[in-house]
Amino acid sequence: MSEKTPVESNFKFPAEWEKHRATWIGWCSNASDFPGKIAAIHWVYGEITRKLIEGGERVAILVQDAKHETKARQILTKVGADFEQIEFHRIAHDRGWMRDSGPMFVKNDATKEVAVIKFKFNAWAKYPDWKLDNKVAVKFAQRENRKIFHVEYDGKEVVLEGGAIDLNGAGTILTTEECLLDYEVQTRNPHLSREDYEKVFAQNLDASNTLWLNKGIVGDDTHGHVDDFCRFVNKNTIVLAEEKNPKDANYKILEENRERLEGFRLENGKKVNLVRLPMPAPLTFAGVRLPASYANFYIANEAVLVPTFNDQNDRIALGILAELFPSRKVVGIHAVDLVWGLGTLHCLTQQEPLAST
Repeated sequence: MSEKTPVESNFKFPAEWEKHRATWIGWCSNASDFPGKIAAIHWVYGEITRKLIEGGERVAILVQDAKHETKARQILTKVGADFEQIEFHRIAHDRGWMRDSGPMFVKNDATKEVAVIKFKFNAWAKYPDWKLDNKVAVKFAQRENRKIFHVEYDGKEVVLEGGAIDLNGAGTILTTEECLLDYEVQTRNPHLSREDYEKVFAQNLDASNTLWLNKGIVGDDTHGHVDDFCRFVNKNTIVLAEEKNPKDANYKILEENRERLEGFRLENGKKVNLVRLPMPAPLTFAGVRLPASYANFYIANEAVLVPTFNDQNDRIALGILAELFPSRKVVGIHAVDLVWGLGTLHCLTQQEPLAST
């Protein structure tokens, strides 16, 4: 463990579109995440893995143990995944939402070193099963002999999930007040102010320019994760979900965030290039409104994986993203079953940057 912050050690958090060594996913083993749908979800995981590999990725899969790995291998064999591009990591964990609970990575461009950055994970300040998840990054760093930075502020661990932030790799970070500054609901860090968070981002992620949006979309179990509705697609361009029905609960939320984005400046002082991405029609299951959104896409080395929902806007969203990522193949992944877990592709993945570039 380093006593210096990542930035003091010349590390930064790269943008998602920078070259990856691997994409991490956690092979689902917690049936409570997908009540009644766990069998179908395993096949979706198989498809995600296959498409990641086709998109130029090596896939690092977190499994509980040898038995769990065997079950994953059976699915992956049937879907025709290339095992030459898959590695398994047997580390006991509670759930499989790698964006939030898995290892996060920072990179030193001078030394070409990739290190683990460890924020505390407490299951979105909502669920009791998080203690194993909170150890995953540490165990991985120990096994692989990786440098690890434990993020603290004022002597206390900082709680932060990867889905709560989105970065352009040049100094600007997106997040929401609902997720990080609500001190009554799912409170992560009651000891941190807005200014404190901005110092944490600057010192640990090399992001000195924080753009604070207001609220996340309806149905989001995390209480305001930004990756469900607003994402960087390059250093200057942000896509923001758009709800055109004024009667929908997301309409006011997304329009207020649009107003904020139009007034924001990037780290270089320029205005944000803002592109709107449609929302699918409201999706519910068992009476629960689900956080279905095309913004929960994942940027792989040679592809962009986008959740789709059997919706007329699927084609439109895929087309918009195809124009924004001309050098990558944009691939739709059926996510109607997946979103029953209250998250989709970006929530399930975490990029590990390549050291040599």
